[in-house]
Amino acid sequence: MEKILIIDDNNDICLLLERFLSKQGYHTASVQRGEDGLVLLRKEAFELVICDFKLPDLDGLEMLRRIKIMHPTTAVIIITGYSDVRMAVQTVKHGAYDYVTKPLYPEEILHTVKNAIERRNQTVSSPSQTPAVASSPRANALRAKSGYSTDGKRFIFGKSRFAEQLQKHVDLIAPTDMSVIITGETGTGKEFVANAIHLKSKRADKPFLAIDCGALSKDLAGSELFGHVKGAFTGAVSDKAGSFEFANGGTLFLDEIGNLSYDNQIKLLRVLQERKIRRIGSNQDVAVDVRIIVATNEDLREAVRQGRFREDIYHRINEFEIHLSPLRERKADIMIFADHFLDLANAQLEKEIAGFNDESRDKLKEYYWHGNLRELQNVVKRAVLLTSGEYIEADVLPQEIINPQYLMPDDAPVQVSYDPSRPGIPVMNPSAANLKSVSENAERAAILKVLEKTGYNKTKAAEVLNIDRKTLYNKLKAYDIHL
Repeated sequence: MEKILIIDDNNDICLLLERFLSKQGYHTASVQRGEDGLVLLRKEAFELVICDFKLPDLDGLEMLRRIKIMHPTTAVIIITGYSDVRMAVQTVKHGAYDYVTKPLYPEEILHTVKNAIERRNQTVSSPSQTPAVASSPRANALRAKSGYSTDGKRFIFGKSRFAEQLQKHVDLIAPTDMSVIITGETGTGKEFVANAIHLKSKRADKPFLAIDCGALSKDLAGSELFGHVKGAFTGAVSDKAGSFEFANGGTLFLDEIGNLSYDNQIKLLRVLQERKIRRIGSNQDVAVDVRIIVATNEDLREAVRQGRFREDIYHRINEFEIHLSPLRERKADIMIFADHFLDLANAQLEKEIAGFNDESRDKLKEYYWHGNLRELQNVVKRAVLLTSGEYIEADVLPQEIINPQYLMPDDAPVQVSYDPSRPGIPVMNPSAANLKSVSENAERAAILKVLEKTGYNKTKAAEVLNIDRKTLYNKLKAYDIHL
């Protein structure tokens, strides 16, 4: 019987989940503080931890990091409020199996729990695979996120101008052995652009391995990448091949490469220069033939200037750069991906939803999509779960998508509407948000408030204020607003 630990500061949620999962045949325990959960994990191992993202003492990312240090094979599901989706996406990037948003639905929880434990058991029973292999839980979820068909062989590029350019770049670079840097926000599908490049390359019949450098601790990164020999350090009870050896002949994808420690950057540089690796604790070199594709959501040039990333490595991996635009800038692609995610959700939840009605389509196309494709996939999956009819209607979408709201200086909610002549561009009621109708002091306050409510995203703030980015930058300068 699998053991599940529930960590949530809401006692009602703990009791609800304990009772429900116990009836499904699982052994459960619950605590209401992160530190209490860690104490329990030190005493015994659990196959799965269901953890609230916001706890009184620790946040979800810190809990995930500490759980994975103690029990690397334990699956973790994060519970989050819808407003915290962007942070929940980060937990998936750092090794969580998935996240579920409140309110909780029994069918959704049970489906996610079963899949998480099944995937965890597959990983444990297949020690020859590292958790970052393309068949890992995170990779499978992200494959769907980025538009692969269920057979894993077709990449959906979309039809926007960005999508057409992306497809041309992939077709151009794939047949070569050039190193590639893929940049873009979290959730834009960097790993699967890398996989698309691999599938179109001469190495397609060889391994594709994905390593999330952000999820590797400084101590474990060297062993994960380069391997170790028995006795190299405490806990090294047998020889272990690293990711470079597993990927020999194929492609190694290093996600969030900027998080590698300086020592491991030096070791990586040696591999790039000499095409040889040396396991930790060994004095023998092993030749490897691996194509390197890396990804980052930070500016590596700035990291080089600040001394956090080696310039020589940057120039070696930056033979070709692909930038992935956020979903909000690819509105022509939103429904292409939404329809694809609908097919996936139908298969996963054993339903036969035919599509979206006109209102729900409009809401999806109008929304800002902070979490990009990952967020879209989860919204569609939940909508399929909640839909009892033939088509998905707007009322099963999250409230944030149905009625996006922003607060102005007087703290009164301002309803966002959409101008039919400018599809997808949100505007606010002229009486409350038209910058031309307020004094300079009120205008400055309005800009600051909208910037705060949009997470200081200048592009979104400009859209909400119904001005272009250049005008916003001029006003920031005029009002001496420094961000």
